[in-house]
Amino acid sequence: MTLRSDTAIGIFDSGVGGLSVLKHIHASLPQEKLIYFADSGYAPYGEKTETAITERCLRITDYLLEQHIKALVVACNTATAAAIKVLRQKFPALIIIGMEPGLKPAVNVSRSRVVGVLATQRTLASEKFRLLENQLSLASGVQFVGQACTGLVNQIEQGELRSAETMALLRRYLTPLLAANADTIVLGCTHYPFVRPQIEEILSTLTQNQQPLPIIDTGFAVAKHLQDRLIEDGLLSDTATDAHQLQAYTTGSIDSLTFAFEHLLKMDIANIKINLLKNDH
Repeated sequence: MTLRSDTAIGIFDSGVGGLSVLKHIHASLPQEKLIYFADSGYAPYGEKTETAITERCLRITDYLLEQHIKALVVACNTATAAAIKVLRQKFPALIIIGMEPGLKPAVNVSRSRVVGVLATQRTLASEKFRLLENQLSLASGVQFVGQACTGLVNQIEQGELRSAETMALLRRYLTPLLAANADTIVLGCTHYPFVRPQIEEILSTLTQNQQPLPIIDTGFAVAKHLQDRLIEDGLLSDTATDAHQLQAYTTGSIDSLTFAFEHLLKMDIANIKINLLKNDH
């Protein structure tokens, strides 16, 4: 596999959540061509088996390679936990960047030595997460309290960011973290930054407007890591951008992805080409 600096960066997620990572990549690397793949037809990944998730990740990577990519960002914590090792084994020449819940930065921030982690059930149960959690707990003495947020991804996929049901879910999932004395919250799913304002609002209410709790989102760190790898491998683009540097594919609804670009990222959809794929991709 020969990689070229003038080809694209592929970014994929089970739906619109990975757009929170794309936002940081687009801001950090404005000269790069980006291809976003929203696998909304198979969402949510967090409720599927590790085998099923890995199969989807392999198929999506094959498809993105056909579109000529030089790097792949697995912009999904659940997919990273399930499939990143297999992807790196099968595509050793490709730059592959995964997501990692921000447990390390949370250790440096927490004063109570208790960190709450909002994530999918699949992420929390993964071997990758448990190994990292155990390693950091032993080294730092910090206790990590995981909270599976069943149903939250679906609400965000539907654009229900501030509905009564979404707010009720957030309150239900945040309350036990505060009861456990967590003073730092990790967003362990790329969908969750899109409801960060609502999380901050509920935390403020539950803590009776005390000092705001730190919230850890690793999207910027992923963009920086990607930039470093492109520089290291001599693959950073030096070509000026044009009006259609961003393309998107979805196995779900074009309208839903269009809404996400316009309302979640505040991007001009006229400069984005969105394509609908059949679910056999």
